[in-house]
Amino acid sequence: MRYTIAEIANALEAEAVGDSDMVVTGLSEPGQAGPEDLALASNPKYAKTLASGSAQAALLWADADWEALGLKAAVLPQRPRFAMSRLTTMADPGQGFGSGIHPNAVVDPTARLGADVTVGAGAVIGPEAAIGDGSVIGPLSYVGWRASLGPNAYLREHVSIGAYVHVGANFVANPGARIGGDGFSFVTPEKSGVEAVRESLGDQGEATGQPWARIASLGAVAIGDDVEVGSNSVIDNGTIRPTTIGNRTKIDNLVHIGHNCVVGEDNLLCGCVGLAGSVTVGNFVVMAGQVGISDNLTIGNNVVLAAASKVLSSVRDGKVMLGYPATEMKTNLDMFKNTRRLPRILRDVAELKKAVFKSGTND
Repeated sequence: MRYTIAEIANALEAEAVGDSDMVVTGLSEPGQAGPEDLALASNPKYAKTLASGSAQAALLWADADWEALGLKAAVLPQRPRFAMSRLTTMADPGQGFGSGIHPNAVVDPTARLGADVTVGAGAVIGPEAAIGDGSVIGPLSYVGWRASLGPNAYLREHVSIGAYVHVGANFVANPGARIGGDGFSFVTPEKSGVEAVRESLGDQGEATGQPWARIASLGAVAIGDDVEVGSNSVIDNGTIRPTTIGNRTKIDNLVHIGHNCVVGEDNLLCGCVGLAGSVTVGNFVVMAGQVGISDNLTIGNNVVLAAASKVLSSVRDGKVMLGYPATEMKTNLDMFKNTRRLPRILRDVAELKKAVFKSGTND
């Protein structure tokens, strides 16, 4: 990284103040910043630690008094946290995968590679696969038979893209992501105890143990543009139709998306989220860590599911849910408060009983 303050401000659509020709060569937290670093002091709390370092320039906030902080230059964005998105991208040196096709990569002769594609050591590109222009296939990654990746795909190391999977432009997959595994679909010759339990909500009836028969997954996965998938996350193939992920959806680490799910656009799925089969998710949904959703449910648009919520029924547009089973957050918090009050209420009832019975004895 080597940019002037003016170049950074221009890229961030922010104001440059002070010595805008000053060159910075790295980013740093304020307290550890050196004289050639741009200190990331995006709010007054962080700015207090500038004195512990030796920064001469910093990323601050729109109306910051940069001179009072002892700086020679500053970048003043309207929304500092949003500015961090572009700034960190500018500073990212990449993974050192190089360029071109590594001699230890295996590329099937029927595969179609666009312009400026990088294929790392040990990577495998299967028959009739299609890789878009400018894509990077990291070391030891795999792209299966007739799979397709749009332009500027970026697969880190050990990423697996199964047969027939279709991915749009600007896809990012972090280490260990697995796209296109078979769905977890099994069935018994006769009605199983599990089916009876679902119908009765607790009674298996006279069901006996039976072997499970596998239902093959024929539907693959279809992913839109600008989607990111975190490390060790998995998206299963659909049974007949594809499992689908909409444009600009971001998926964190250790997320499981089951077969036949339909996930809309601009969603955020945080770590350890699990979607059972055939879940439908709208747009602009946020699922915090460890959210679990039962199969065949529908989650509406603009829904927020708080951490560790377990969703056992469909959720309407705009709802904020919490708990197990997930209920509206305000209701859930009221229930929690009331539960905490129970010991005191029980003590009060016991005292009242004593007083009533004592009063009755005296009569």
